Parts: sequence; structure tokens; C-alpha cells
Amino acid sequence: MLENTQVECPYCGEDFETTVDCSAGSQRYIEDCPVCCRPIEFHAEVDGNGNLIALATRRDDD
Repeated sequence: MLENTQVECPYCGEDFETTVDCSAGSQRYIEDCPVCCRPIEFHAEVDGNGNLIALATRRDDD
């Protein structure tokens, strides 16, 4: 199940929409900001039914 959600880039502060593949369960992955092109680390928490519970972002250099 794919879920679209709005996030804020921890580098430039711009909001953008991203898609999370909830069928893979809870996961960590890196995706570049579409505005400033810097790498953002995402941590997606998914429940047992494949629903997105939370999506946290942080700078890759933290």
C-alpha cells in the first residue's frame, strides 16, 4: 500500500509531498529533497495492517 504524505525538508524548510511504501513495514531510507537536493533520512512507522503511523525526517549529516 502506497501512502502520500506532506513533509518538511530539514535542510531548506520547504514542504513537499512524498510517497511511502507501507507494504514494506516499518523502515528507514534516504531520499533527496526535490527542492535543495540534499539527502533526507526518513523513518517510517507502519502498523500491522499496513497503515502509516508516523514519518520522521532528519538531516543525513546529524
